[in-house]
Amino acid sequence: MSQAELGAPQGRGELRDKPQTTRSRRTTFYGTLFRNELHTTFRRWRTLALLAVLAAVPILVGIAVKIETGDDSSAGPGGGGGGGPAFISQITNNGLFLVFTALAATLPFFLPMAIGVIAGDAIAGEANAGTLRYLLVAPAGRTRLLLTKYATVMTFCLVATLVVALSALAVGAVLFPLGDLTTISGTRITFAEGLGRALLIALVVAASLIGVAALGLFISTLTNSGIAAMATTVGLLITVQILDQIPQLHALQPYFFSHYWLSFADLMREPVYWDDLVKNLGLQALYAAVFGSAAWARFLAKDITA
Repeated sequence: MSQAELGAPQGRGELRDKPQTTRSRRTTFYGTLFRNELHTTFRRWRTLALLAVLAAVPILVGIAVKIETGDDSSAGPGGGGGGGPAFISQITNNGLFLVFTALAATLPFFLPMAIGVIAGDAIAGEANAGTLRYLLVAPAGRTRLLLTKYATVMTFCLVATLVVALSALAVGAVLFPLGDLTTISGTRITFAEGLGRALLIALVVAASLIGVAALGLFISTLTNSGIAAMATTVGLLITVQILDQIPQLHALQPYFFSHYWLSFADLMREPVYWDDLVKNLGLQALYAAVFGSAAWARFLAKDITA
């Protein structure tokens, strides 16, 4: 066999290996980009302060319930007020209910506000700091950078929700008894099954925020001011919450991203009611698709000067 015959297959093999090597390098680069985004986001004092506030809410609720029941131990098993899930009156019987109560207390305002701050600062904050164009110099591309930012915000959604749930679980274990619990439907389930449902509820709550994350990311592409993007996102959150409480707007309210947020309480029924849960997740997916697409279109056309 001649040297040319030996060399030909080797050369073709090298050509076949080049695309694989390039894809491997790109995958490594995108993984590194995502890790760097996570590191940058979670080391900021603003992010740590938001997580600290979220962790403090279950502590305050648990102490308040403990003090109140210490003064008056005649609290019955009736439902909570305000149209929310009937969890708070059950905390004294089982500390696991503090997890559900804390999520119900933080979901209408504290959790979406924190997500709005992080999402609103995702692109606008980089532009304001003058680092956005340097990120785009790297072989990431605008689309992949935007997806990385959104993935980072969604990671924060999950972390923030778990911080609330774990803080509530720890406080509930310290201040109240744990054990088998009674569902909203009146049936008894084991503590292990209750923990499983608590985890599922936390995941549903995190998924309920993907619409807010996409909205905040879209607003972040409209301005170069991180503060303006964060303020606008939080302002829209408050406005939608107010509109969702006006009876005259009942025809529009099922389309507000916050309308089905508290449907996670149906996971504590036996059997589970899935109708509102499916509507909530479908609505969040719709908001994510619409505002995610709007953010992508805006970011591709955006003139990066900073």
